[in-house]
Amino acid sequence: MTETAVSLPVGRGFKGGCLRSLEERDVPGMLEWMRDPAVAGQFQADFSSMGECDALEFVRSSWEDRRSIHLAIDEGEGYLGTVSLKNIDDRDASAEYAISTRAAAHGTGAALRATREVLSLAFGALGLNRVYLNVRADNGRARAFYRKVGFVEEGVARKA
Repeated sequence: MTETAVSLPVGRGFKGGCLRSLEERDVPGMLEWMRDPAVAGQFQADFSSMGECDALEFVRSSWEDRRSIHLAIDEGEGYLGTVSLKNIDDRDASAEYAISTRAAAHGTGAALRATREVLSLAFGALGLNRVYLNVRADNGRARAFYRKVGFVEEGVARKA
């Protein structure tokens, strides 16, 4: 993989809100979804052992990360979640999409608006040709959401 220099689209707006750089004040909201079994239980990664220091380190490292963009979803009431383009690869013109939202954001359309905006960034300003994601096979709600925004299932990874 090659390293890319990413210009962070600070304050990138969309109807009803914006995507902005993660800030230290977002840590409590991040910990909220990480500690919510109904939210964190849908991810492949285990966030249960993450604490305030871990979340703060993630926020700070996001400011320097040259292969990923992690943006806060903010629709006026503060942090609702994080939407990311990870593992940005100039050579393959690809990136991995990820999103995590607080329960308060569910059903509001915030994830849909943020996803459309970050995909516009990916295929527009960043010039990517492919954005992919990983989702648990048993997470039907997320899979339906990803289909709604245009992702197409390519296969199922099996445990060895």
